[in-house]
Amino acid sequence: MFSAFTDISNLLQQNNTIFITLSVVLGLMVGSFLNVVIHRLPKMMEREWHHNCLELQGKEVPDATKYTLASPRSACPNCGHKISALENIPVISYMVLKGKCSDCKNPISMRYPLIEALTGVVIGLVSWKFGYTSTTLFAWVFTFALIALTFIDFDTQLLPDDLTLPLLWLGLLFNLNTGFTDIKSAVIGAVAGYFILWSIYWLFKLVTGKEGMGYGDFKLLAAIGAWFGWQLLPAVILLSSVLGAIIGISLIAFAKRGREVPMPFGPFLAIAGIAALFSGQQLASYYLV
Repeated sequence: MFSAFTDISNLLQQNNTIFITLSVVLGLMVGSFLNVVIHRLPKMMEREWHHNCLELQGKEVPDATKYTLASPRSACPNCGHKISALENIPVISYMVLKGKCSDCKNPISMRYPLIEALTGVVIGLVSWKFGYTSTTLFAWVFTFALIALTFIDFDTQLLPDDLTLPLLWLGLLFNLNTGFTDIKSAVIGAVAGYFILWSIYWLFKLVTGKEGMGYGDFKLLAAIGAWFGWQLLPAVILLSSVLGAIIGISLIAFAKRGREVPMPFGPFLAIAGIAALFSGQQLASYYLV
């Protein structure tokens, strides 16, 4: 068995095309799971908050159906039809079913295959960038987390600690042996990332009396700082701010989005984090001598 594993490992190391292809397939499968995380994790958090409130008030917590990332099985929200394994093949099942439930024919959101395809493409690019190395494994996890956080923030304007904090600690752990940066820069990056947005938050609140962002944004930038060091924070902040401004102005001008409607900042931080993953050194070279 060990010999077979070694042979496969050598094949993937020597043939980059096979490795990238398998990475894309893995990305598609994980993308399917990320759809579950994006949908269920906020609901799990809401249930936990509700139960905690009842306990603090001394009230009885009602028995509820177990609701986790694994249970109950995925089902059509319209008719309750349980999704079979053949109906859960990333992208392909959606195409075969023509975007409809096999039982009630209710439309299935196009976002599910799009997230699967996005994850597959980005993971393929990560594998192309870093090759068959341990760095790729960590970069995969970083990418998976950012994709999940992006869509959770779009839906709920929440960036769960269950994702941001492990991402931060994993970045520090990865850089113990100089992954993307040295551990000193990573620790400073984590602290500075949190403190910068924390300062902006309080300055904005003192001036306007309103909250301009959430604490999850602080933790996400801290996590990005832990992965790439303090040197890339200016580029990440600038890129995410520019993207946020462009998209925000466009939505107000063309989609008639109200100025008072809050817009999540996490997705723009996530996009800047992916940019740092692929082009971190080039971005930093523009302002670091």
